[in-house]
Amino acid sequence: MKIIKYSLAIVLALIILFLAMGFITPSIEYNCEVQINKPAIEVWAVMSDESKVSDWIKGYKSSELISGTPNTLGAVTKIYIEENGTEMSMQETITALEPNKRMAMNFTMDFMDMDYDMRLEDKGAYTIIKTNSKTVGNGMIAKSMISFMPSSMEAQEIENLGNLKRLVEENTTDYFKDLQPDIETLQEDIN
Repeated sequence: MKIIKYSLAIVLALIILFLAMGFITPSIEYNCEVQINKPAIEVWAVMSDESKVSDWIKGYKSSELISGTPNTLGAVTKIYIEENGTEMSMQETITALEPNKRMAMNFTMDFMDMDYDMRLEDKGAYTIIKTNSKTVGNGMIAKSMISFMPSSMEAQEIENLGNLKRLVEENTTDYFKDLQPDIETLQEDIN
């Protein structure tokens, strides 16, 4: 009988500790940084290319525009991801946008909400990307679970940024060919 009482007391103590973590740490915040050896304009072009998103964001499957224009301030998109064989969806709203410099988004899902801010610092031959993520669980159990996840969430962000670095540095797509002046037209203008 004592074993049952002690076992129940231990289980109850663990449940209380688990729920207390949600009160103590209702949200988590982490920052990541990566240097990409390409100018910011190319980094921005590659990361904005819808056909390459699944190459750098782990688990990304597809997206569906709900309102607004893609990659513009206020655009709302439903994002589908797969994690451990389970498909999930989240709603992304672009909350700040400065092409080649900054994009901030809010992600909403049943389990949690996340504010995500990505800033690009153009250093000429290379770009430094700095991200800040703040995540809060929706409900007491979610808050408690989130409090145990900061290292795994940060590791996922580091992996995604590493994938983006590789993708940009190996990029062979010329995103700027339409911006290059036509030599014949320039020659005619000179004459």
